[in-house]
Amino acid sequence: MLRALKERRTDDAWMQLQTLKGEGIEPSRECLSRLVAQLSHHGTPSSLSKAQRILSDLRKQDKIRQLDSDSLGLLAMASARAGAARYALRIVRLMLELDLYPPVKIWSAIVSRLGRQPDDGLLALELFDDICLYFRAPDAVELSMNTMRPDTGAFNAVLNACATLGLMDRANTILGLMPRFGVVADTLTFNVLIKLYARTEQMELLKGVFGRMEEAGVEPDQSTLNSLVAAYVGLGDLEAAESLVERFWKMPQENVQAHHEKCESSSSHSQTENSVVEYRGISLKSERHRMLKFWSPERQEERARSEDAGSVASERRWGDRLRPDVRTYTTLMKGYVQEGQVGDAIDFLLAMEQKFDPNVSPNEVTYTTAIAACVRLNLMDEAHSILREMGLRKVPANIVTYNILLSGYCRSRNMEKAYALVADMKLAGISLDVVSYNTLINGCIKSGDNVAALAHFQQMREAGIAPSEVSYTTLMKAFGQSGQPRLVHQVFEEMQADPRMRPDSVAWNVLIDSICRSDRMADAKSAFKRMKEARLHPTVVTYTMLVKGFARAGMWGEALVLWNEIKERTEAKIGSGLEPLQPDEVLLDCLVDTCVRAGYFQRALEIVACMEDNRILADKTKYKRMFIELYSDLYTSQHTSQRRRDKSEEKRDAVEAFKFWVGLPNKYYSSDWSP
Repeated sequence: MLRALKERRTDDAWMQLQTLKGEGIEPSRECLSRLVAQLSHHGTPSSLSKAQRILSDLRKQDKIRQLDSDSLGLLAMASARAGAARYALRIVRLMLELDLYPPVKIWSAIVSRLGRQPDDGLLALELFDDICLYFRAPDAVELSMNTMRPDTGAFNAVLNACATLGLMDRANTILGLMPRFGVVADTLTFNVLIKLYARTEQMELLKGVFGRMEEAGVEPDQSTLNSLVAAYVGLGDLEAAESLVERFWKMPQENVQAHHEKCESSSSHSQTENSVVEYRGISLKSERHRMLKFWSPERQEERARSEDAGSVASERRWGDRLRPDVRTYTTLMKGYVQEGQVGDAIDFLLAMEQKFDPNVSPNEVTYTTAIAACVRLNLMDEAHSILREMGLRKVPANIVTYNILLSGYCRSRNMEKAYALVADMKLAGISLDVVSYNTLINGCIKSGDNVAALAHFQQMREAGIAPSEVSYTTLMKAFGQSGQPRLVHQVFEEMQADPRMRPDSVAWNVLIDSICRSDRMADAKSAFKRMKEARLHPTVVTYTMLVKGFARAGMWGEALVLWNEIKERTEAKIGSGLEPLQPDEVLLDCLVDTCVRAGYFQRALEIVACMEDNRILADKTKYKRMFIELYSDLYTSQHTSQRRRDKSEEKRDAVEAFKFWVGLPNKYYSSDWSP
C-alpha cells in the first residue's frame, strides 16, 4: 500500500486498504495520511467521498490521530473547493480539538467560502473569532501556532463575510484588530470595504474611499474603480457613477472633435433633449445622451480646468494606470437597464460600437446586457436580433447570453421558441447548465405542464448536472401548486439527503406552504420548528403562510404565539442577537383579520399600531364590515348582571376602542363617525 502511494497509484492503494480492512489489519499512520492527502488532491466527488469515509471510520473507532495535520488540512481545503464549506469547517474544528493547528492558508480559505453565503456568514465570523482567541495572550502563544496567525488574506476573507451580511459595526471591530496582528490593509481590503459600504448604503464612505486609500499608501486597481462604479449603480446613483467614470476617462485630444462631429451627424443621436435611438431595428427613447456628454469638447475643457485646479489630484496621479474598461461601461449599461432607461443602454452599446473610446470594444457581457434590456421590455425579436449581431461581429455568445434569452421566452410562456433556442445552443456547441434546466422547468410550470418540468429535472440528472437549490425549490413549487404535498416532501427529503445542498428559507417556505394548503397544521408547526433548528430565520412569507393556515384551522392561540414572535423581531435592533424583521401589509392584515375573527380586539389594536409604525395603511372599511357581520349584538344585552359586566370590563374596553378605531358607535361617540 505504501509503495502504491509513493508511485501515486491512488486507486490501487484504496483497493489495498479495503483488503487490509477485510483481514482485520490496521494500516500505518503514514499510509492513511498519504491516502487521504492524495484523494483530497484529486478533488473529484468520488475521491472526496472516499477520503471522507476514511475520516468517518476513524472517528467512529476513536482513532482520528491516525491522520496527520497535513492530510486533514488538505481534506478541508478540497471539501471547501467542492462546495462543502460546512464539512470543511467541521474538519478545522476537529483539528483545533486535537491541537493540530491549521495553517492560515487553510482556515482562511474556509472563512472565505463560508463568507460568500448569507446563511453561512455567521459561521465564518465564529471561526475567525475562535482562531483569534488563541492569540489573545501573546505570552501563551506556542511556536506551532504561528502558522495559524491571521494574515491580510484572512482579514479580507472575514471582512467579506461582514460585507455579505451587512455588518458594519462588526467590520469596524475587525479592522481595529489588524494592527494588533501586525497586518496592514491592501488593495483587496478596500475593494471588500466598497462592497460593505454598498451593502449598508454608506454613500459618504464610498465617496471617501480614494482619500482613505491615499492616506494608507494603498494604490487602487482596476477592480477598485469597477467596484465603485458597481456600488453607485447598485444604490441607484447613476450620476455619481457617471461622474466617476468621466474623471478617469481619457480620449486623445485630436480625436475629440472627430468623435463629436461623428456623434452629431449620426442618425442615432440628435441635439434634442429627448430623441429616439435606432439600433438594428430597435427604436427606443434616449433621454440624456450620456455618451455625447462624455466626449463633447466643452466637457473636455471643463475637466481640464478642474484638473488644473487640483480638485482631482489623486485620480490624476492614478489616471495613467486606471481607465474605464469594457466592464466599467457595461456596468453603467446595467444601471440604465435597472432604472428602466433601456434606450440609454442601447445608446451606450451603439457608442461603444462606434469606438467612442478607442481602447474599448463591446464584448459578450456588453451585448448580453443589451439583450437583457430587451428581454426586460419583452422585446424578444429585438433581443434575438442582437444575438445575431454578435455572430456577425465575431463576438461569441456564452451560456449566460442564451440563458437570458431562454428566460424571456419561458417567462412569456413561449415554449416553442424556447425549445428552438435550446436547439440553437446545441448547434453552437453550448451545453445546457443548471440555470438552463431551471429556466425550462420554471417555464413548463408557468405553462401548466408539470410532467415536462419533471422530465427536464430527470434530463438534468442524466446529463450529470447536479441540481441546485433553485432546481429543487422550483420542482417543489410545481407539486405544491398542483396539490401534491407528498411529492413536495419527497423532493425536500432528496434535497436534504444531497450532501452539497442545505435547504434555504425558500425551500422551507415551499414545504411549509404545501403542508398548510393540505390543512396539516401540526405538521406545519413541526416543520417551522425544524426550520429554526436549522439556524434559518423565518421570513415574512413563512409567518404569513402559518397565520393563514392557523386561521383556517381555527387555531387562534397559535396565531397569537406567532404574533408575539413577530412583534419581538420587529422591535429588535441589529446586533441585539435577534434577527430584525420588516413586516409587510399582507402579514399584518392577516394577523388583524385573525384577531378580529377570534375576538382578540386588544391584540388587533396592537397589530394596527405596528402597521402605523411601519407606515402601512389599514383597511378600516373591511374591519368595520367584519365587526358588524360578526359582533353586531356583542355586549348589547340589557339583562347582564353587574358582576359579569365587571368581570368582562377589560374586554369591553378593548371592543369599544376597536369600534372607536373603525368609526362605529361606541361609548365615546353615540353615532357613526369618520376618524
